[in-house]
Amino acid sequence: MKLIIPAAACLGLLCVPAHASSPGAAHGATKHHKKTHGHAAKGEARHYETRPEVLAFVDDMVQRNDFSKQDLLNWFAQARYQPAVIQAILPPANPRVRSWQTYRARFVEPKRINAGLRFWSAHEDSLRRAEKQYGVPAEIIVAIIGVETIYGRNTGNFETFSALATLAFDYPPRAELFRRELEALLLLARDEKRSPLSYQGSFAGALGLPQFLPSSLRNWAVDFNGDHTVDLTQPDDAIGSVGRFLAEHGWESGAPILAPVLATPSDNGDIADLLVTGLTPQWLPADLRQRGIVLGAVAEQPAALIDLITPDQATEYRLGYRNFYVLTRYNRSSFYATAVADLAAALRDAASPTSQSSTQ
Repeated sequence: MKLIIPAAACLGLLCVPAHASSPGAAHGATKHHKKTHGHAAKGEARHYETRPEVLAFVDDMVQRNDFSKQDLLNWFAQARYQPAVIQAILPPANPRVRSWQTYRARFVEPKRINAGLRFWSAHEDSLRRAEKQYGVPAEIIVAIIGVETIYGRNTGNFETFSALATLAFDYPPRAELFRRELEALLLLARDEKRSPLSYQGSFAGALGLPQFLPSSLRNWAVDFNGDHTVDLTQPDDAIGSVGRFLAEHGWESGAPILAPVLATPSDNGDIADLLVTGLTPQWLPADLRQRGIVLGAVAEQPAALIDLITPDQATEYRLGYRNFYVLTRYNRSSFYATAVADLAAALRDAASPTSQSSTQ
């Protein structure tokens, strides 16, 4: 049987740890957003407070959550339609073919690695504490924050209430989702005794260093610096919140994330049915070997077969274990989760011995 050997069988990848070869040991949280440049526009008056669908939302919030109707109407009167939000969320008119190598190069590159090492050094105590409490390696937490916002450099400059109002009432394809997030923002603001107009984040309403949507912030964010507030613009709270999110979604301490696939059959039709099952780990390595897939020393645990496609190149395949699936709860993209894992590996390898996580 002719085999295809991927060019990057295991170069700089987060492969199976030596101690994890035996069984044992999101989100839909944030979406990885397109980068927006400059300051968000002030937006257009759409008189949200007079629109029937907004009034229905207001009445529902009053009935179910005991809000003041007048407060809600006042906030909606100040909301502004954000054309830049709609522009950012729409798919491009001429979409390019997705390329794994191009995507990976955006995140696993020297500037982000060096920034991650500085972040790790500055917050080593909190990362060590999060690893002990939640079982999530420091490098994974650092990598997620690096991919999401480059350690706080790009947290977004949209007024969150207006961004969510725009998506909830002027973007029908995702209106239901963003109405839920708008409700969560209002509840969050009440919990925190803040105006809902005071939040700033991404075009899709994601907040802070780890880019939690309001619902995720209410469910998973923690006060990790002991100041009795939860503030995801503060690194310690961001670190603890990422750790908790992954732990609550099933992260297994010390378990593998990814393993390389050394070769696959030349006729990809032979393995097509192994890919349609998605990201849920359900294939044992023995099952994959029977289908002609060549593996090295891998953990004999259920895994998903992940295809990482780059146009005009041989597709790279990897095994994604339970912890890989957990990463996809933070963002459902296999590209995203693999980039996080690869950045984590690069950070781990570059870190000084005194900063290395206990997963080594």
